[in-house]
Amino acid sequence: MRGSATDPNRATRRVLGTLAGTALLLPLLGAAPAQSGDSAAGLQRAFAAAAAEYHVPQSVLLGVSYLQSRWDSHAGAPSVTGGYGPMHLTDARTALASAPHHSEGTEDARGDSARAALLPDRQVPRLSEVPARLETLPKAAELTGLSAGDLRTDPAANVAGGAALLAAAQKELGEPLSADPADWYGAVARFSGADDSATAAAYADDVYGVLRTGEARTTDAGRQIALAAQPGLAPDTAQLARAGLRKPKAGDTECPKTVSCEWIPAPYEEFGDHDYGNHDLGERPASQSIKYIVIHDTEGAWEGVLNLVQDPTYVSWNYSLRSTDGHIAQHVKAKDVAWHAGNWYINAKSIGLEHEGFLAYPDSWYTEAMYRSSARLVKYLSAKYGIPLDRQHILGHDTVPGPTTSTVPGMHTDPGPYWDWRHYFALLGRPFKATATKQGGLVTIRPDYATNQPQYTGCVTSGQPCASHGSSEVRLYSAPDESSALITDIGVGRAPTIGVNDLSSRVSTGQQYAVAGQDGDWTAIWYLGQKAWFKNPRKTPTAVNAAGLVVTPKAGLDSVPVYGRAYPEASAYPAGVPAQAVSPLPYKVLKDQKYVVGDKVPGEYYYAVTFATDSHKVVVGQDLYYEIQYGHRVAFVRAADVDLEPSLRRWAGQPGA
Repeated sequence: MRGSATDPNRATRRVLGTLAGTALLLPLLGAAPAQSGDSAAGLQRAFAAAAAEYHVPQSVLLGVSYLQSRWDSHAGAPSVTGGYGPMHLTDARTALASAPHHSEGTEDARGDSARAALLPDRQVPRLSEVPARLETLPKAAELTGLSAGDLRTDPAANVAGGAALLAAAQKELGEPLSADPADWYGAVARFSGADDSATAAAYADDVYGVLRTGEARTTDAGRQIALAAQPGLAPDTAQLARAGLRKPKAGDTECPKTVSCEWIPAPYEEFGDHDYGNHDLGERPASQSIKYIVIHDTEGAWEGVLNLVQDPTYVSWNYSLRSTDGHIAQHVKAKDVAWHAGNWYINAKSIGLEHEGFLAYPDSWYTEAMYRSSARLVKYLSAKYGIPLDRQHILGHDTVPGPTTSTVPGMHTDPGPYWDWRHYFALLGRPFKATATKQGGLVTIRPDYATNQPQYTGCVTSGQPCASHGSSEVRLYSAPDESSALITDIGVGRAPTIGVNDLSSRVSTGQQYAVAGQDGDWTAIWYLGQKAWFKNPRKTPTAVNAAGLVVTPKAGLDSVPVYGRAYPEASAYPAGVPAQAVSPLPYKVLKDQKYVVGDKVPGEYYYAVTFATDSHKVVVGQDLYYEIQYGHRVAFVRAADVDLEPSLRRWAGQPGA
């Protein structure tokens, strides 16, 4: 242990005192030179100082930190799994919550009105032992002599703690503290915290991929950090065999080879009086297409959530993703229908991904490791099932519509405003870009995540302000003035607020809307049947121009109904399958309004209300629907009610138009 546990300032002074003497080491250690005389160079120098102090190649230290946090410090706030600072040093006490999101509110995760509502009331089981991957910060404190408080809030101390952990892992493996980054593969794999060899290897491969390509970015604190590329770097992967890690659970998982994936099945069991859970067997895509991937967060820690998905009386989803290292567990095959989205039409045509984390507890950020692992899985599923990579097919749980009027207020809001959709779609290879001039008639919402910090309340205490934080979402007003009223969602039955879970007056990155007006720095869009305004300054835009297809009511119609599911007409149902109501939501598309179109689909209903599968049927009707981006959530309109047309803008463009 460095320093004295009773005198943490001694260790802090030693780390900070080496900063000035290490700037000249930067080119030798694999990173771009720091900008001398510039306070923004402080973190880059901290990496150099810690690398020199603990004899860890600076490029390795930078690569590991990038995969954890992209070098961001998050102002000392913990991640969704209680990780702090650029190295994501974990302290599990901040990571444990009491209930998963499927147990909150009134949402029926199955969302099938042909069956009694499924409203599980469960608590996430408390862990009897805290996994080692969630206690790296206390270990770093022991190794460095730095206080836990410094490791949480001081980026330089945090980097030193990460370097100490890497050096300790290298020694435990019996490897020398080599200056060659190729000699640190095993230590990097151990740093992931994974307890199985496949996850540890996937994590280490990702780090070495970053080392080969190099990276450079401005952090959330405005610091310029750079890692020089080492394209010929070939690590000693044989070290992993000596790391003492278990093999992952065998199973025929449906995952790309570039991620670590194990099979932890959700049970298909019959119990009680004709009850069964927690999903339905199917033959997708032969029986019906898979059109959506739904992004959730768990609102619970990894081990407890895995216990829930293995409970036959609970709900289910297809995949879980772990925050600390990006590890994936598959629970339900893609051919089968999991109960996760709160809308049976969406469930029957989607794959659900639960990401370990909390929407707002107390200040949310997700690791780069999980973002990358999730993006690889989504790209794989997209290619396999022909799912377009856009926001009308890659849905947040918060964009799934309520299937009926009564369900609208209880629909869920995860992954919330702190999920970085812009970065996620860049990892998917589909970055959001301007695709038209201002005459295109549409906008794609695209604020800068780090600097876009709308105020929210209710993250920790109801009604109290949340900590300032980057956000994917932009707020909507009834007039081009921030003092005007927020847009109201009539479906939720209450006045709009700035609560972190109130979606009434918010649009999200990547969503597209038809332009309804322009007034200086303000843009109006058609939203929930209203003209909604958001601030969109030319110098710091929150949206970019786009073009595409829109729907508008057919000539002679003053309005058309909006639906939460695309169900067939009654005459399409065969004998033995009860017809499901085609019931509109409390919304309308009004004359002259326009909404962006996703797919054109036939009405479809998957009848699966029995444990035995011989009665299961996919009913397909003649009525056609368009999926539209109606409000924050998607919705459906009957094709017979609307005209499809290009989005080219035709309004006069006068202030307030």
